[in-house]
Amino acid sequence: MPRWTLRSVSKQLRETISTRSQPERSRASRSVAATVSEDARRVGTARRGHTRMGDSIADLTDFALIGHQESWRAAADVISVLRGSERAPLPDDEIKDILPWIPPRPVCRVEVGSITGAKARGLYIDAFIPPDRLGADHVRENLVRVRAAAACAISAGARIVSLGGFSSILIEGNFDQLPQGRDTVFTTGNTLTVALIVQGLKKMSALVNRNLRRSTLLVVGATGDVGSGCVRCLASMVKRVLLCARNTDRLRRLAEEVKAYGVQVEIATDVQQLTTQPDAVICAASLPSPSLLLGRVAPDAIVCDAGYPKNLSPSAAPPDITVFFGGLGQITGGLKFAPDLGGIINRHPFADVAQGCLLEGIALTLEGRLEPFSRGRGLITRARVSRAAVQLCGTGGSLRSDRGSVVSARRPRGMPPRRRGRSTSRAWSRILPG
Repeated sequence: MPRWTLRSVSKQLRETISTRSQPERSRASRSVAATVSEDARRVGTARRGHTRMGDSIADLTDFALIGHQESWRAAADVISVLRGSERAPLPDDEIKDILPWIPPRPVCRVEVGSITGAKARGLYIDAFIPPDRLGADHVRENLVRVRAAAACAISAGARIVSLGGFSSILIEGNFDQLPQGRDTVFTTGNTLTVALIVQGLKKMSALVNRNLRRSTLLVVGATGDVGSGCVRCLASMVKRVLLCARNTDRLRRLAEEVKAYGVQVEIATDVQQLTTQPDAVICAASLPSPSLLLGRVAPDAIVCDAGYPKNLSPSAAPPDITVFFGGLGQITGGLKFAPDLGGIINRHPFADVAQGCLLEGIALTLEGRLEPFSRGRGLITRARVSRAAVQLCGTGGSLRSDRGSVVSARRPRGMPPRRRGRSTSRAWSRILPG
């Protein structure tokens, strides 16, 4: 089994010169990529100024997390950490020139724990998908990157691998597209993500004294794996459901399914086409950048942006609506990165917070349940979400709305002060959707 280490990439990035002509940059980038790929086959060594990384990764790996950065700023920060604090940051144009040539690879170790005493060690593997190449024109290129990242996880000996961000969207839950490892299973993490979104919306509704049963719920990206899961969980709890997605046939099939709950349904392929004004919104579309404009929403609407990258355009909503980031959870036993990329991978004011798609693999590891909990597309049901809420958050743990904390990105007038909740007595995580 290859013995992976994390420091190979920094040697090449250190050699990058911060001022050179454009042709020279292109040649240097190709050279960096070729050498980095060669280094990935060898054992690297820790370099001065970095956290010690001399042990074999294969000896340490219980789980692996595959992800990518949603912005060039985050990507630049990752590269800066890998190069070392003694080096001046590279200019933005050089970052954009270099990053596409960096192959998927482990960039940091991850250590987690539960409040019951269970501990696990893993890796964060960056697919190094350029933030401006998340669109449909780059599907094949990005799928190759996800497969390569999966191969890294298998080679590192990971027993379970969570697919974060676009990495799960690209394969649509079809794990046959990934390399196969005898002792490695994959999960999209979408079931736990749905559980976190649903509980987050319930909590935020309670904070603003909103009765969900009188609400009109809009789900953007409704036919996707996360979106359809949210619809199935919430349809029976609201008065009316608005479904928005690009595929009309899938929309119609989902609408027929929702009508069985006895609620009113409206569908559209563009939010601007909807005739009804929602007062609760879940944004779960697969958008390459924050570009969604909501159109007509109630002045006091609650909006959950659960996309990665975020769905909402900065100018998407009036200032009086409540916007929070959904699908996030907090590991109560602690989450550590070495080197410390925590503030880069999860840009959040609270400690130990991560995306639900990544947390699912961590939770399965801590619970000793090495299974592909989330796979396929459109298979997330209320029963499976309930199972994720109870079983993946510790023995006897639950994701009840009175436990955990909610933070609003925008707090409308009249909203009560933030309420600090209790973490569950045995759970490893608590709901933290904002």
